[in-house]
Amino acid sequence: MPENFRMWFEIIFTLSYLIILWTIVLAMKKRIEGISEGEEKLARLFYLSFSLLAVGDSFHILGRVAAYTLGGLDAHPEIFGVPIGIVGIGALATSITLTFFYAVMLLIWKERFSKEYGWFGVFLFSTALIRLIILSFPGNNWQSPSSPYDWAIYRNIPFWFQGLGVAILFWRDGLAEKAQLYPKLAWLFVLSFSFYTPVIFFARQIPMLGMLMLPKTLVYGIVAYVVYKDLFKKE
Repeated sequence: MPENFRMWFEIIFTLSYLIILWTIVLAMKKRIEGISEGEEKLARLFYLSFSLLAVGDSFHILGRVAAYTLGGLDAHPEIFGVPIGIVGIGALATSITLTFFYAVMLLIWKERFSKEYGWFGVFLFSTALIRLIILSFPGNNWQSPSSPYDWAIYRNIPFWFQGLGVAILFWRDGLAEKAQLYPKLAWLFVLSFSFYTPVIFFARQIPMLGMLMLPKTLVYGIVAYVVYKDLFKKE
């Protein structure tokens, strides 16, 4: 695939996704007041989770778009006289907000199914904390558009546990209570990780695998729409 075509495809695709995601988030905010009292707390938690997602993805996507306009992903524009690797910093932002996204999903699970966190819930919160600590280490080299391979693995191990752990809880208890939204979300979370994982392990050897980040991104847009349709857009 020609590099110029790939760049423009990524820009158009990701900006379209970002516009759609923010549209859904703002629509959620607008409809919260009309949700029944019993589901209002749940709706506010979902709104919080997708607001976090939208903010993090905005930094990530707009950082990449800005870098392209400045000549390439390794662009380091000066901000207050300090050169900043905007692609790497955008990746850090979305890494942080996605960690909180799944932490809020765990709060949603507890609220919806009236469960205790137990050892598994504590474990999942611990993976979030561990990931945030790993993200803070200089070895991640956030000034670069591509982090060192080993650090990409280190910070994603707890993320895999966190995201897939939430998917297990949504799947198990959603099926048990015939709450159809939650098994759907579980499948979508698993799908997003199935696109994401090959990129982490193999994109350095096979650069075209990096394109899997686009369907991975699309999955989160579908997640937002599914939640909006099920919880916020009831007739």
